[in-house]
Amino acid sequence: MEIHEKPAQDSDRAGCLGAFPGLAAAAADAPTVVLADQAKYAPAPAPYPSGSMMAVLSGDPTKAGSQYTVRLKLSDGVTIAPHAHGDTENVTVISGTLLVGVGSSVAPASMLALTPGSYVSIPAGTPHYAIAKGETVVQVNGVGPASMELVK
Repeated sequence: MEIHEKPAQDSDRAGCLGAFPGLAAAAADAPTVVLADQAKYAPAPAPYPSGSMMAVLSGDPTKAGSQYTVRLKLSDGVTIAPHAHGDTENVTVISGTLLVGVGSSVAPASMLALTPGSYVSIPAGTPHYAIAKGETVVQVNGVGPASMELVK
């Protein structure tokens, strides 16, 4: 099997995917390969806070049934307020440290530090929150449509 390196690139569909920058375009029958330095980050859509960047590596997070992979790059100290997702969120820490907690209010003393290589799967509808310790990159895999609703 031959694998050809293809840098991530903005899809021609980017206009209709507005909230998901840098959607990687790939033929349905070809492997998608994105080298670390070729991920195209752009500001993450609301409700992600300032200091959050997102790169869509594969799939279409807006499409029902689409398996997707995105990377989030968070500046040191970025706090993602309590929220829940409509789909199960599968997160792998690539670099930095992600402090995570479960619940509808931030409780720093009960947060768990996830270091590179750590993984967490958070079921749909489960309120949770996170804080980046140092610049932190995480990879999120799921099945669309992706959604994020802040807990009030």
